[in-house]
Amino acid sequence: MSRHLKPQARPLWWLPGSAATLLILLLSLGPLVALLWQAGSLAPRTLLADPYLRHVLGFSLGQALLSTLLSLGVAIPVARALARRRFIGRSLLLKLFGLSLVLPVIIAIFGIVAVHGKQGWLSQLLRGLGLDPGNYLYGLFGILLAHVFFNMPLAARLMLQSIESIPESSWRLASQLGMRSAHIFRLLEWPIIRGILPGLASLIFMLCFTSFTTVLALGGGPRSTTLEVAVYQALRFDFDLATAGGLALVQLFLTATLLLLQHKLQTTPASRISNHRPCLRPDRHQPGTRLIDSAALILGLSVFLPPLLAILVAGFNPGLLTALASTQLWQASGQSLLIALAAGTLATLLGSGLLLTSRHLKVRTHQRRAAALWEASGSMILMIPAVVLSTGLFIMFMPFTDVFALGPWLVVLVNALMALPYVLRTLSAPMQLVVHQYDRLADSLGVRGLHRLRLVEWPLLRRPLALAMALSMILSLGDLGAIAMFGSQKLTTLPWLLYQQLGSYRLTEAAATALLLLTLCFSLFWLVERGLGGKNAEH
Repeated sequence: MSRHLKPQARPLWWLPGSAATLLILLLSLGPLVALLWQAGSLAPRTLLADPYLRHVLGFSLGQALLSTLLSLGVAIPVARALARRRFIGRSLLLKLFGLSLVLPVIIAIFGIVAVHGKQGWLSQLLRGLGLDPGNYLYGLFGILLAHVFFNMPLAARLMLQSIESIPESSWRLASQLGMRSAHIFRLLEWPIIRGILPGLASLIFMLCFTSFTTVLALGGGPRSTTLEVAVYQALRFDFDLATAGGLALVQLFLTATLLLLQHKLQTTPASRISNHRPCLRPDRHQPGTRLIDSAALILGLSVFLPPLLAILVAGFNPGLLTALASTQLWQASGQSLLIALAAGTLATLLGSGLLLTSRHLKVRTHQRRAAALWEASGSMILMIPAVVLSTGLFIMFMPFTDVFALGPWLVVLVNALMALPYVLRTLSAPMQLVVHQYDRLADSLGVRGLHRLRLVEWPLLRRPLALAMALSMILSLGDLGAIAMFGSQKLTTLPWLLYQQLGSYRLTEAAATALLLLTLCFSLFWLVERGLGGKNAEH
């Protein structure tokens, strides 16, 4: 009897990945071809000769640069303060910092408006003190404020993780030498922060440059417009297909360039946060450090915490029950849930199909480059912002059918493609691990097809599949980019309804909508993880 089992033949290993890749290419390259065709009569030189469009391009790059500098400028002292101090609520604060990554943008915008808007907390406080706050929120200031809200916590967490990875021996030596706070920063903290700074700065710059919802809601007019919002306005307001297509291509080129730059500069942060020992830091009790840390934390928390608190406080207002009785609100909720379910399912199926083929190539036949190409076809969508993809789909389908009649399906397709990279990252390692550990055993027992799926794959992949599905659904539930392009009176989701309510200053109704959207996000995430992932999915 041979000591080595003959590998089981899998003649259809290429089918799931090919089907997924074909659909992805059709839905990504098709719109790009449509954009090229529509913008063919509009040369880039002609487009950039327009003073307004040059202003839009300059503003897009300028606000992204300012947002990056402000986010990092606040994050560095906040990270140092968190590394140096222990206080009640510190662990909760770090968890809330992680919330900024998954909180739907439009909900955070509502919180910022509730604090800084004309009738917001800060404006009322200033008027009570006899000061005129003006209308400072809408425009560049509001955009910068929102971008710092989202990106400062991300940067502070990553910097804190790097600082806490400094070896204990370094802190002992610093203590023995009696190093001052400035010396500790220059010799210990700054070198390790500097290592992650280029990649972190490029990531934040790219996120701010491709920001759509924030600029759409807080831009306040043509003076504060980015490329993505200009694409949306050219298509939905002016119906100028050539300009929309040309701007979308410029946005696509710049986004691809930024992604390549971000990939080159990105470094892997420390893999774990060590148990921090504050007593080993010689600067913890030095004069002035407590004041500096307090000022840094107050500044960071004054930007981050009030909008979160405002979402909850404003939601539970006297008009909540009346607002919740709105038929429009529940129709939007139903459409949001259906779109999220369809987009999450499609994203999970596409990602699973790609990974079934790529893992066969990578693990069974050791063709790593071919496997990487299969997975790259799913990640290429990162180079195409949602507004650019939506614009291309709009132009592609317009000659053949009523685009707004296809609106729900197009929103599902865009949201599924936008969630696909998250699905790939969530499922890639677990799916490869199943093959590594159980492939030979399943082959030796003759377990194949549906029996293998039921007995081997499903029990082991149930939890990561649930997580991938939940993430995809939450991303779709909070999306505004696709629905802004295809939304209509018949197609309204909760984010689109919330944007309209904020635009018309119906803050009581907006508070109810924001609270319901936030509740649905967390409830849906919990239900999908527990329902699909099983009762132990959270452990």
